[in-house]
Amino acid sequence: MNVQDREFIAISKAQALRCTGNVKIAEILERGLANTLDTTVQKSDNGVFIITGDIPAMWLRDSACQIRPYLLFCQQHRELQTLIAGVISQQMHFITLDPYANAFNRHPDGSGHQSDLTAMHAQIWERKYEIDSLCYPLQLAWLFWKITGITTHFDQTFIQASRLILELWETEQHHGQRSAYHFQRPNPPAPTDTLPCNGKGAPVSYTGMTWSGFRPSDDACTWGYLVPANFFATVALGYLEDIARDVLHDNAMRCNAVALRATIRAGIEAHAVVRHPDYGEMYCYETDGLGNVLLMDDANVPSLLSLPLLGALAKDDPRYLNTRRFILSTDNPFYRTGKYAQGVGSPHTPTGYIWPIALAVQGLTTDDPAEKLAMIKMLIDTDDNTGMMHESFDPSDPSRYTRPWFSWANAMFCELALDYCGLRLNDLIHQKE
Repeated sequence: MNVQDREFIAISKAQALRCTGNVKIAEILERGLANTLDTTVQKSDNGVFIITGDIPAMWLRDSACQIRPYLLFCQQHRELQTLIAGVISQQMHFITLDPYANAFNRHPDGSGHQSDLTAMHAQIWERKYEIDSLCYPLQLAWLFWKITGITTHFDQTFIQASRLILELWETEQHHGQRSAYHFQRPNPPAPTDTLPCNGKGAPVSYTGMTWSGFRPSDDACTWGYLVPANFFATVALGYLEDIARDVLHDNAMRCNAVALRATIRAGIEAHAVVRHPDYGEMYCYETDGLGNVLLMDDANVPSLLSLPLLGALAKDDPRYLNTRRFILSTDNPFYRTGKYAQGVGSPHTPTGYIWPIALAVQGLTTDDPAEKLAMIKMLIDTDDNTGMMHESFDPSDPSRYTRPWFSWANAMFCELALDYCGLRLNDLIHQKE
């Protein structure tokens, strides 16, 4: 499908130019908003299929993030409403096929990682279980409802998908005892492409949190409880509580979401808070309930840095501020510095590289306009004159990068630029309320 009416892109470009006085910022914003529509959107039998970019598959996480900036313009824009509703429909259909899968094929043609040792299906591209793959579709569905008032996407497929999500997260609170999920990749190109212990992952103890096999980078978790993803799950369960109460009038689903949210949040408080000698009380990135913790942050969202953006914590929360100081320091093993940029990278890409997504998140989680603008300028100054956001780049030599353009990163740049110019999702929602 195609969005013919693109006046909102021209208006956004003009607004960015007035707000920043920087032609390149305005042009990259324009290009980023157009790029997703021109290169990733495909009609399908169950809605709208969004490819992630250079891979012809749809990630539940990426597709929600790719479409997120258009929420800012969809209130009176029928074509964008049709697009976003179609993406939600497609996501929920995929969840009903297999809630453990993270990426899907447009058709059941057997593309993707069919040799992985897990319960593969011809329409599954990859079956790396990640908590955030289930959080993002709930978030997108809730935001779309709150901004537009539309509720038609809360259909039987949505209800079935939501019940599967609740069931899965409860099962994975007891991963070792109740879960049948396992994943191994024969001859993996990297150790993080497979799970140890015959595909079950490292042992964990019950904490109240829900287990995740992989991070939003698609890299395997070291310890099974991924803290930022569990935070995101509590937010998504809050969305589901609202939907069940106000739209579906399903008290059983509402109570289930409330109870699960409380249990996960209690698990975070009991097992994910650490006292750092330099930063004080802060959150770890992963833990296993057996005494092991991982102090780091990754560029991919959900991250610890992104917690206020996800709605999990306030920007001025003391523990978040302590965690943020740690993340944006060389004590975080994936914080990188170079001649042209400083920011958070990921073990998913070459050592020393920074991710534009993380720079955008840093800008979106501060109230300081100067820091926001600094992140925007860092992003446009390291694009190697491509006019697009990369997946990652060398902060000492921006001509070295992975992926000439990355749709998720383009969307994050757009959201940051629009945020700096005063157009924010939270403001739209508060206006509706």
